[in-house]
Amino acid sequence: MKAVLCGYYGMGNGGDEALLAALLQLLPPGVTPLVLSGNPAQTQAQYGVQAYPRKSAPAVWGALRQSQAFIWGGGSLMQDATSALNPMYYGGLMGLAQGMGLKTVAWGQGIGPLRRSWSRWLTRRCLQRATGVSVRDRNSAELLQRWQIPGWLAPDPVWALESEPVPGLWDLPAPRVAVALRSHPWLTPDRLTLLGQALQDFQRTSQAHIVLVPFQPSADLAIAQTLHQQLPDHSTILSLTQPRQLKGVFRGVEMVIAMRLHALIMGAAEGCRCLGLSYDPKVEYLLASLNQPGWDLNPRPAGALAPLPSTARDLSRAWLEHYVNGDPLSTDRISAMVDRAYLHQELLKEVLGS
Repeated sequence: MKAVLCGYYGMGNGGDEALLAALLQLLPPGVTPLVLSGNPAQTQAQYGVQAYPRKSAPAVWGALRQSQAFIWGGGSLMQDATSALNPMYYGGLMGLAQGMGLKTVAWGQGIGPLRRSWSRWLTRRCLQRATGVSVRDRNSAELLQRWQIPGWLAPDPVWALESEPVPGLWDLPAPRVAVALRSHPWLTPDRLTLLGQALQDFQRTSQAHIVLVPFQPSADLAIAQTLHQQLPDHSTILSLTQPRQLKGVFRGVEMVIAMRLHALIMGAAEGCRCLGLSYDPKVEYLLASLNQPGWDLNPRPAGALAPLPSTARDLSRAWLEHYVNGDPLSTDRISAMVDRAYLHQELLKEVLGS
């Protein structure tokens, strides 16, 4: 069997690459993946799979015609908060695959936000017609329930991704704290300055070495460089392209401060204390499920998280308190999360065959 894998792949985003790596790890052995990618040559070289340009209609059509299955491969693909084009692209491909009679799987999805009525309709229709559905958070599961669509609930598939050691990481001064910020309108220059000042204060008190991890260098590297300039002797930028090594970074740090969802997931899975800066409901949902602290970057927060403190001193004190007295997930809890993440593999076996 051949299966088209569709996601935000080959776009330089470490979280989405980790989802692809996890999907390839969990695919049944009899399934040959055909990956739609923004950089097919890189995807093919990195993972040893057939890859096709995701925006080329002839290439996508050719991949679908030779396949028996189509998989939305993890992430928040059906959401219109960042762009209305997302549901049009992913929903259009899912609808095309369903019209061609392929088995279709919505795999490891975080559904929404869906602010437009047509995107809600399209998402519901795609999921109703899917052969199998799995979601990664309780809010998505509740949405399926309201829509009366059967689906599996399991932690994000990246929990199950096997990590690898990072060359040179253990040569950095210990203890270490990872920071993974991303570009966003709510991360204003003034707020970035505030976070940099708080990191300086936190570093002086804790003596921790700050490991800056740009998950998507095109968007995150400039932020990491700005913070590094404020901590030139006490920070290191680690830009990694291998998802398993990216997860391996968190083996060697004590705590992670992150906006990036998959930085928090990888950190929690590797036994780190986690502090989140939420720019999206998915981050808030994760922090609540893990009972880890964080703040809402929304200037007018509407969720359960408190707004970001307004002074560097308050921020650094909160970070230090969690660093000294906070608890990471227990080994048993991590094992349970990893075991449950393998439910995404069971869905693939049920739909595609083992």
